[in-house]
Amino acid sequence: MTIRCRAVLLDMDGTLVDSTKAVVAQWARWAERHGIPLAEVLAISHGVPALDTMRKLAPQAATQEELERFMQEEESHEGGAVAVQGALAFVKQLPPERWAVVTSAPRSLALMRVVAAGFPAPRVLISPEDVERGKPHPEPYLAAAERLRVVPAECFVVEDAPAGIASAHAAGMQVAAITTTYPRGRFNGDLAIASFEDLSLTFEDDEMVIRVTS
Repeated sequence: MTIRCRAVLLDMDGTLVDSTKAVVAQWARWAERHGIPLAEVLAISHGVPALDTMRKLAPQAATQEELERFMQEEESHEGGAVAVQGALAFVKQLPPERWAVVTSAPRSLALMRVVAAGFPAPRVLISPEDVERGKPHPEPYLAAAERLRVVPAECFVVEDAPAGIASAHAAGMQVAAITTTYPRGRFNGDLAIASFEDLSLTFEDDEMVIRVTS
């Protein structure tokens, strides 16, 4: 399969960066504080803003103060973020003005993880602070396209979570699911890759040509 695009939009946790241990540990702290089984949290939390998860499981505690405490705890326990297989080599081929990170993590934490894993700080990073509605709503990906000055149909998205894939589809973008977090069967026939090593990138005129080898 060959994909032509003018911009590449990338999720962060589970897509560019493997931060699973840190994420699970923070949700475990929050779940214990509110008497909620961790399994219930992890079943719905991946790929969506933390406040949305809180609203579903503990609406009485879903306050701005609780979110700030959550973020402070997560940053204070941060460590061990590493790049997903093949991601560094792929991103290094992208012109700085042609790619963005679109994440449900807070901006400061996202930048910390991206840089710690060895990536350059992206010129465009869309986080929950930048939008009114997070994934699975299309707003985060539409905001990234606008910032990069490309139309949505000219964007290629790599995502690891159903909420993010739904967001990108709703934005009218081309999407590949990376199977770092969920098995291929979870993605209902979407294009799926095992790692960024399944993607080869070349340039033709003003377009990026991405060939999927998996």
